[in-house]
Amino acid sequence: MEWFDLGKKIKIFLTTLGIFFFLLCFGFLGAGLYFYHVAVVPGKKNFLKDKKVSKSSPLYPGDQWYKSAKKYHWTQMSTTDHLKLVANYLPADKPTKKTVIIAHGYMGNKELMAPYAYIFHRMGYNVLTPDSRGHGQSQGNYVGYGWPDRMDYIKWMRRVIEENGKSSKLIMFGVSMGGATTMMVSGEKSVPSQLKAYIEDCGYTSASDEINHEAKQLYHLSDFPRWPLVPILSGITHIRAGYSLYKASALKQVKKNHKPMLFIHGSKDNFVPTRMVYPVYNATEGPKKLLLVKNAPHAASYQTNPELYVKTIKSFLDRYFN
Repeated sequence: MEWFDLGKKIKIFLTTLGIFFFLLCFGFLGAGLYFYHVAVVPGKKNFLKDKKVSKSSPLYPGDQWYKSAKKYHWTQMSTTDHLKLVANYLPADKPTKKTVIIAHGYMGNKELMAPYAYIFHRMGYNVLTPDSRGHGQSQGNYVGYGWPDRMDYIKWMRRVIEENGKSSKLIMFGVSMGGATTMMVSGEKSVPSQLKAYIEDCGYTSASDEINHEAKQLYHLSDFPRWPLVPILSGITHIRAGYSLYKASALKQVKKNHKPMLFIHGSKDNFVPTRMVYPVYNATEGPKKLLLVKNAPHAASYQTNPELYVKTIKSFLDRYFN
């Protein structure tokens, strides 16, 4: 009788344990789906600041210039999933073979890159400002965090070369997610030889590192449940968007880069923490320069010290591009 009672208790315990683990797994899956919609599905994000440019901002002249500047509307199809991608091409005032390709940030678009386009246009460059997949006018139902986007930007480079000739000289510039995209591009063998240098501003080390950081920063999640929540989110992203958050690594990509790269980061960046710039800076094999802008929060290095920002870019390009 005692053995029968013991067996019954063990069975009840195992059943209860099984139900507990089932509910736990179901809960994590639900949380993973929720965070997929928060982090990966395009749309309005409450945690992002208003992107309107005031008249007193250093960004304002470029913002106004872009609205009336001569521009050509370009389109192309992504290579693997046949999404329609859109970009604006703004020719320099004087004919030139030099073109900068600009990558915008998370939930940004080509128009928001106007102040940066203005910097390079005043230096005499043609400028191409694409909308990344899932942003602006480009098709896509997910944010790529730079990983699938890297191949789109390489295709844009080839489009510029097709339009302007094989003697074209290109640089790639990006801010935030665009900075990470720029670094992810740098590790690809298919980058055309006409691409001469990279400039990245406040890009993250990897999509998984950034998601981990934001889960801690915005939701105050400790190591558990960030693990296994982030791996679950990565798995959902792999199934629904076709890429892994762990594979989307700027750090791994810059290790394969041998071309000049300028790294820019604000010293008070809490969104993509300043500490992330050091591993990528140390990892690249090409000529490099690091600019830390004192007191600059995320993606605000130009606004914080526009003179230093432009001077550093010009000095870098004068040395490695012209």
